[in-house]
Amino acid sequence: MEDAKTGKKNKRKCSFCGRSENEVGFLITGMNGYICDSCSTQAYEITREALGEPGRDGKASTKLNMEDLPKPQEIKQFLDQYVIGQNDAKRFLSVSVYNHYKRLLQHKTKDDVEIEKSNIIMVGSTGTGKTLLARTIAKLLKVPFTIVDATVLTEAGYVGEDIESLLTRLLQVADYNVAEAERGIVFIDEIDKIARKGDNPSITRDVSGEGVQQGLLKLLEGSIINVPPQGGRKHPDQKMIQVDTKNILFICGGAFDGIEKKIAQRLNTHVVGYSATRSKAQIDKDNMLQYIAPQDLKSFGLIPEIIGRLPILTYLEPLDRDALRAILTEPKNSIIKQYIKLFEMDGVKLTFQDGVYDYIVDKAVEYKLGARGLRSIVETIMMDIMFDLPSQDCNAYEVTLDYAKKQLEKANLERLQTA
Repeated sequence: MEDAKTGKKNKRKCSFCGRSENEVGFLITGMNGYICDSCSTQAYEITREALGEPGRDGKASTKLNMEDLPKPQEIKQFLDQYVIGQNDAKRFLSVSVYNHYKRLLQHKTKDDVEIEKSNIIMVGSTGTGKTLLARTIAKLLKVPFTIVDATVLTEAGYVGEDIESLLTRLLQVADYNVAEAERGIVFIDEIDKIARKGDNPSITRDVSGEGVQQGLLKLLEGSIINVPPQGGRKHPDQKMIQVDTKNILFICGGAFDGIEKKIAQRLNTHVVGYSATRSKAQIDKDNMLQYIAPQDLKSFGLIPEIIGRLPILTYLEPLDRDALRAILTEPKNSIIKQYIKLFEMDGVKLTFQDGVYDYIVDKAVEYKLGARGLRSIVETIMMDIMFDLPSQDCNAYEVTLDYAKKQLEKANLERLQTA
C-alpha cells in the first residue's frame, strides 16, 4: 500500500479493518499483526456488553426484570434523601417512572391490552425543585435519561435547535444504541417558554412558540423520527438515525410565571359583594397552583393538542420558611454540606452559628428567589473566606451571625429584593 503524501509504501495496517498506519490514530503491534485504536475501543465495548461489565460511563449494561425494578415507594424514598417536601410531585413522578419500566417489560397477552405511556407535566415557581427532581431520579434509573431545555428550540428553518435535537441528546447518552434510546426518559425543562405569546397578529413570526409545540406533538405521541446524530443544521449531509418514540417517556417542567392569575380568574376568587359564596372564601390564595387544571395551561398559551399528550398534571408547592431551612442543611447534597466539604479539602473544619441559618432563610424569603436564592446568599457570605483561608495556616473557622450580616450589607443585596 502506498502513502499518498510521501509516495512510500506503508506495509503496517490494521489486521481488523485493513486501514494503514497513516489512516488511523495509532497501531498496536501484536505477534502476527496489528490493531488500530478504533478497533481496540470497539472490541472493548463488545466485550463489556457481552459480560455485562461497567463501561466508560461506570454503568453496566443491565437488562430490566420485574424483580430489580424499584417500586414507587422506593423511588420516593430515594428522592426524599435529596429533595425536601414536594410529596405530591414525588408520588406522581415515582408512579410514572415505575409504570414506564413496566411498559418496557410488557409482553403481548391474549387480550391484547397495550399499556399506553403517560407523559407528565410539572408546574411550579422558580426554585421549588423541578429540575432537581429530574436530576436526582436520573441517578436511580437503569434507562437512558437526559435533561433538555425547551428555550433553545425553534421551528425548522430558523436559527436555533431543531425539535429532533431532543432525541439527539438521548442517543448520545445511550452511546448511539437506538434500542436503548427508544426506552429512555427525556425531561424537557422550561416548557412554559414555548407558550403562545398572544392571539394578536404580529408582523414578526413567533418561531419559538406555537410552531415548536406543533413539532413536539409527534415526539410526545409516539412515532418514528429521523434524528440527525450530530445536529441537523451543522451537518446537513449526515445519515439520519430512525428512532421510535412510542416507548420514550417525556417529563415536562416549567415555572408558568403568572398562571396563578389564570387560575384565579377560573375560580372567580375576586368576586366581592353578596354573590361571593362561602366555598370561594375557603380557597388558599397563597398556594393557587394546587388548583391548577388543564384549562389553565391552555389559557397560559399551550395548545390543546400538547396538553392532551401530557395527561398527568402535578404541581410543586411554594417553599415556606421551614422547607427552606431544611433544604439548607438536611439533604445529602445540601448547600451547607457542600461548603463544609470544600473547606475540608483544604484541611479546614468549617462551622456555622445556628443564627446564621435562620438569617440566610429570612433573606431568601425576603428576596423571593426560592431554594436557588439560598445558594446565592451563602455564596455571597462565603466569598471572602474562600478567597483568604486557603493561603492562611488555619485549621478551623466559624461563620458568625455578625460576619454574615456584614458580608450581605457589603454586597448591597438589598437592590436584588423583589417587590
